[in-house]
Amino acid sequence: MSSPVLGIMTLYLNEHRALEERSIYRRMILEGRKRGLDVYVFTPADVHSGGKQIEAMVFHSEKGWSREWRSFPDIIFDRCRIQRNRRFQQLLAFRQKYGHLLFLNRPLRNKWTIHQTLYARPAFREHLPDTLLFQDMSDVNRLLKASSLIYLKPINGTGGRGILRIERGGSEANTVLVQGRDQKRRIITPRKVHLSRLGSLLQNWNMKDKYLVQQGIQLQLPNGRVHDYRMLVQKNGEGQWELTGCAGRMGAEKSVTSNLHGGGQAISMQKLMKQWITDEKQRAEINATAEKFGIDVATFLENTYGDLCELALDLAIDKSGHIYLLEVNPKPAREVFARIGEKDTYLKAITQPLEYALWVYQNHPNASRPPRGVKVTKPVKRRVKGKSPTLKRTRRSRL
Repeated sequence: MSSPVLGIMTLYLNEHRALEERSIYRRMILEGRKRGLDVYVFTPADVHSGGKQIEAMVFHSEKGWSREWRSFPDIIFDRCRIQRNRRFQQLLAFRQKYGHLLFLNRPLRNKWTIHQTLYARPAFREHLPDTLLFQDMSDVNRLLKASSLIYLKPINGTGGRGILRIERGGSEANTVLVQGRDQKRRIITPRKVHLSRLGSLLQNWNMKDKYLVQQGIQLQLPNGRVHDYRMLVQKNGEGQWELTGCAGRMGAEKSVTSNLHGGGQAISMQKLMKQWITDEKQRAEINATAEKFGIDVATFLENTYGDLCELALDLAIDKSGHIYLLEVNPKPAREVFARIGEKDTYLKAITQPLEYALWVYQNHPNASRPPRGVKVTKPVKRRVKGKSPTLKRTRRSRL
C-alpha cells in the first residue's frame, strides 16, 4: 500500500522560484520518510493547467532537490504567508478552487479581526492590550491619552515591517517620540515632534483601515532593548493541542520590535525572564498561566475559523507578571529554538505537523485512503527535464 502523501504548499519569493524555508522543508521530507509519510513541496504556480498533477519539489539524500510530476496530495499543509503580488492572487484562486481538499490548517483573518474575535470571549480580555482600528488621528490621540506608549501596526504586516512606536515625553507633555521601521524593516531615524504635528508626520503611512493603534507595554530591559516571548503551540500525533516551546527574543539596538529578521536575538525564556521577574515562584506561575492561555487561544481560534495545526503567540510580560498577547501568527517560523540551542524543541517543532498529518490521515472521514486489502502502487516519479513523457508541460509565466 502506498504511503500517505503530505503536500507542503508555499509561495515563491521571487521570479527565480526561490523558497524561504527550503532547509526546513528538506528536514520535513526526510523526517516524514522515516514515519512512512511521503512529503513534497509545491506552490499554486506548480499545478498543471489541467488541475490533475503538480510539478512538485522533492528531496532525496543521494541527489538533492528535483522536480517530479505528482498527483494531488492526500493532505495539504498551507505554509503560505501574505504577499502583495500576483503570486498571492494565485494562492487565493487555488484555495477557492481546491477548498474541498483536506487541509491541515486554514487561513486566519487579519490582526484586527483576530483581536475582535478574541475580545468577544471575556476570559481573554485581560490579556489583550487596548486596540483600535485606525480611522483618523482621533484614534491615536484617544489612546495616547489613556496610555503614554502606543504602537501603530499594519493589520496584515509581518516581521516588524511598518511598525511605529509613539511615546509621550515625560516632562514635555505636548511632545512625542516617534520610532519604528519602514516597510523594508529599516530602522527609521527617531523623531521628537509636537503633538500638533504628529498627524502630518503620519500622513505618508497610508493607515486608514490598514493599521491598528495599540496600547504599548513597557518592555525595555536595563540595556534599553525591548523584549518579548515567542510561544509555539501545535497539534500532536493524537490530534491534541500542546505547548511545543517558548523562547525569549530581544530586539536589536534602537529597534522597537524584537523580530529575529529585524536583527533581534533569541534567548532562553528562563534566562530572559530572570532579568525581568526575579521571584522564582512567580516565574513558575507565569509559565503555567502562559501555557494554558496559549492552548486556550489555539482551541478557540480553531473552533471559530476551522482546522489549524499550529500557532505562534507573541507574548509580553510586564513587571508585575501580567501576560499580554501582542500577536498571533498562523505560519510560524521555528529557528528561534535552534538559535537558543534547544535542539529537541527545534526537532519537535518540525516533526509535530508530520505526526499530526498521520493522525488526520488515519482519523479524518474525508481522507483519501484506499480500501483495506487494496494495494495501490506509488506514482511513478520522474525527474523533470524538458517535456514529461506522460504529461505535456504547458508554458506558463515564471513567478
